[in-house]
Amino acid sequence: MEAHIITITYHDCATQYGLSEADIREFVDLGLLQNAPDVPNALREEPLHVARLARLHHDLGLSKDSLEVVLAMRQRLEQVQQELRQQRARVQQLELFLRGSGPLLDVNFR
Repeated sequence: MEAHIITITYHDCATQYGLSEADIREFVDLGLLQNAPDVPNALREEPLHVARLARLHHDLGLSKDSLEVVLAMRQRLEQVQQELRQQRARVQQLELFLRGSGPLLDVNFR
């Protein structure tokens, strides 16, 4: 899945996502958001990430310090889900290979 990245000023980001510019600066200082390298007072981020951050902070009332933990857990969950999809695909390939290369033995362990 390809991420859609935008460049947005702090002011526009604050207006669009209901954050203050001070919140945005703190998120940048904490490493939760990334500054745009070529535009002053602007972010270069995925809109869904900014929206998620704002939602966690406002709707759930999470402190800025706890946001890092929640986002790290979410990232790890996504990695585990990707690994699970890969393993399922490997199992499916193996099952297809085994079915196509000879009869499967039904072994019951009793």
